[in-house]
Amino acid sequence: MFEYTGQIVRADAGRDKGGIFCVVGVDREGVRLLLADGKRRRIARPKAKKLGHVTLLTDGQRPFGHPVVRSLHKGEPVSDRALRRALAAFKEGSTLG
Repeated sequence: MFEYTGQIVRADAGRDKGGIFCVVGVDREGVRLLLADGKRRRIARPKAKKLGHVTLLTDGQRPFGHPVVRSLHKGEPVSDRALRRALAAFKEGSTLG
């Protein structure tokens, strides 16, 4: 199974369409990704979205090596503030087409 934690995604459906989020986990059934952006969707209450409703902006070929993402991979706690800064750095450093 592909490890989605720490991947940066863009929501393609729903109220938050077009928003950039970080995957902070997968639900118990393994069907939905748990997304947070640190502002509207905090890490304590992530948004559950089906994989088909998001576009992966990073993957194995294009990793995002921010320290916050590495902490998520290790299972360490991450603050909302740090997540917001990581997403801002991602937006600043890439063109989202």
